[in-house]
This record gives sequence, C-alpha cells and structure tokens, in this order.
Amino acid sequence: MASSIYLSAAHKSSGKTVVSLGLCAAFKAKSLNVQAFKKGPDYIDPIWLSQASGNPCYNLDFYNMSEDEIIQLYGQYASNCDIAIIEGNKGLYDGMNVTGGDANADLAKLLNLPVILVVDATGITRGVAPLVKGYQVFDADVHIAGVVLNKIAGDRHESKLVQAIEHYTDIPVLGAIRRSTELIIDERHLGLMPANETPESQKFIDTAAKHIADQVDLDRLINFNQKTIKSSTPVINNTTSSITVAVAKDSAFGFYYQDDLNAFESLGVDLVYFDTLTDAQLPKADALFIGGGFPEMQLEALSANQSLLTDIKAQIKAGLPTYAECGGLMYLSRQITHQGKSHKLVGVIEADTLMTSKPIGRGYVQLAPTGNHPWSKVAKQISAHEFHYSKLENINPKTHYAYEVLRGVGVDNKRDGILIHNLLATYSHLRNVGSNHWVEQFVNFIKDIKKTS
Repeated sequence: MASSIYLSAAHKSSGKTVVSLGLCAAFKAKSLNVQAFKKGPDYIDPIWLSQASGNPCYNLDFYNMSEDEIIQLYGQYASNCDIAIIEGNKGLYDGMNVTGGDANADLAKLLNLPVILVVDATGITRGVAPLVKGYQVFDADVHIAGVVLNKIAGDRHESKLVQAIEHYTDIPVLGAIRRSTELIIDERHLGLMPANETPESQKFIDTAAKHIADQVDLDRLINFNQKTIKSSTPVINNTTSSITVAVAKDSAFGFYYQDDLNAFESLGVDLVYFDTLTDAQLPKADALFIGGGFPEMQLEALSANQSLLTDIKAQIKAGLPTYAECGGLMYLSRQITHQGKSHKLVGVIEADTLMTSKPIGRGYVQLAPTGNHPWSKVAKQISAHEFHYSKLENINPKTHYAYEVLRGVGVDNKRDGILIHNLLATYSHLRNVGSNHWVEQFVNFIKDIKKTS
C-alpha cells in the first residue's frame, strides 16, 4: 500500500517547491521510500526533487504524453514506494486551455489523487476562506483534502487563518509554515537555481525538511489515500549491442528526462557520463549527447578546458553521431557572450551565442521535420518545448536545419535543429514518448553510422 498526494497551489510562486522538497526529505528521513513526480516540462525542480527523495523524479506532461502514458509512467514508479508526491506547476487550475483539460486539477483527477493546496498567506487573513472555498467548489470532481499555509508571519496570523478556514470550509489545515529566509532558494531567469550547480543544495534540503517536519502534520499526510497502485511494466527491448553514448552531466549540463535515459538503457545502450569542466577528453563512445543546462554560468571553466573543446570538435568533424539540446547547442557554437564578456567554446556550429535579459523562446513548441533530418522514422509533427534566454547570431547562411518551427521560436523563428556532419543541435527539448520515439531513432542512426565507418 502506498500513499499519494498531489501538491498544488493557488498560484505560481506560492512556495510549493520548497514544501515538496521538505516533504520528500522529511519522509525519506523516516526511512520511507519516496517517489517524486513533476507536472510539466520542468527540468530544474526534478533535479531538486530527485536529490530530496533519493529517487529519480519523473515528469508528467499532457502536452506530449497521452493519458495512458501518464497513467503507465506514474504506476510504474509509484507502485513500489511508500509515498508518492506529485508537485504541480503554476496554480491548480492554470493551463493552456480556458476550459481546462491540461491543468494540475486534470492530472489529479486522471490519477485519482487528493490535492494538498499550498496557500501563500502573505498579506491575507480572513480572505483566505473565500480563496480556499472557491478552489474547492470550482470543480467538484477535484478533491482538495487539505491546506498547507505558507509564509506565516506568526502565531496571531496563523490563528486568524486557521479560524477562517475552519469556520467557512470543511478542509483541514495540515500545516502552517513560518516565513523564513532559510526557505528561500536562489532564483535566476529560468526559475530556481539547479541543485547540481550548488554544493549548498543538500544543506538547504535538510533545512527545509526540518521546517516541514516541525510545522506540517506528516502522520496525517502519510495516511492519506493509501491504496494499491497498479503497476505497468514497460517492454524492455534489449537488442542493441556494443553501443556506448557519452552524456555530459555536471554543473553546466543537467537537463535530462530520466525516462529518456532509461529508454537508452532499455535498448541496451551503455551510457557513460563525463564532466565538461574537468575531463580532458571524451570517454570512448559511439555517440555524444549534450543536454540542456546553464553553460553561461560556467563559462570560464568551460572555455579553459581547451583539451576537451578540441577533442569534441575533432570527433564531431570526424563524424561522431551527436545530439545536443539548448545549452548543448550553445556549448557547441563558436562562443557565448554573457554580460558583455565572450568566451570561446567548441566552435563546430558556425554561429555565436548571445545571452539576453529577456526570454527568446519560452513554452511549448511544434516541429515539422524537414527533408534534411538525418534520422529515420521521424514523426510528421513533434511536440516539444523550449526555454532559452539566448539567441544565435552570425549564423552561416548555408546552414541546414532538421525542423520547421510551426509553434515557438527555435533558432530563427522559422527553423530549428542545426545540422552539420552527424550532429543535430536544437533549442527544442524532445521527450521520448509514444508520439516521438527519438531515443530509438537516434540509436538507429548511431548503428547506421557505425556500420558504414
């Protein structure tokens, strides 16, 4: 029997990520097996949630996953845990469609999970009652099982809030978390600072766990919604032999979907991780995968590692099959300019990267593969997402592209997926799902190149 809760909020920036981290770590400290999930395409929160729970966090996303895929992925990883915690994105009823269908509320209903509503109590007292009541009655099929009050000013403030909720609603208050500077995570343009960038991340998680354990009723939460979660075991196709993919994973690059990495392994691919800041050369591999991240925050170290830059450029020019997303694309360009300073990087992509103060591409995208796309069996349309505060300049006008952008920005508002040698580098982040088996396509491409080399 496992317990499952869906942690959502009235609106964005209510503190639900900190509450989620604290809950994961607090339950882990009780020797419970905690499984975290994150709604939407976020990479940063899952890095934190993975560290706090001790298990890889998985994304659940209506945009590129079918309902059956969501149920299957949730069941696969929640079935063997003691408690599953799903952290929502934005507010409970926020989504792309005015009539719903893709909001946190819809995901909670799909998975039949009770919602714990995190309420930012800053500057509010009696007014919390109509807020909570409104969220309760807006959709009768959504079960708001409890409220966690966040950013409480003190005992008097807490008393007023609890009295109002208890008088006007039948929803229990399960916690009241005091406002504290210890519960603030540094933020930057794409949201929270990734946990893989800061050595202080574990200290913050431990602090959040202590606050949550002291101020939230963990015993009531662990007894919520106890039920047997149906498990669905995916088909393992362990047919690939002798293929190794080098994956950049360090404080500069860490944006990977765990189920995408699992998909490589299910195909029999050996993933070998390397550090772009400290390793002198690539590990011996048949292909290269550089995901997203924040290379602009590590420019001096990345640029100083000249031997690795030279090795990567030489191997890609020699035909090494390579796939790069967003930060990886930036890293492979000639240089990145950030805050007026330019640092030379790999240089295999004939373009320069400029960091900007405002987002260039932000949100879901739709891609249509061009005739230049080098992989086989590519879907006619691909649902993906982008989130970048950078753009490419001085692009070689003869550059070939893998995608037309039907929705979104990509490289130049019309195209994405720069192609050179056996490299595909894109601003869009792909997800290995039923409508887009990109991992299998890339692996087949690697096998084809290997046969002809």
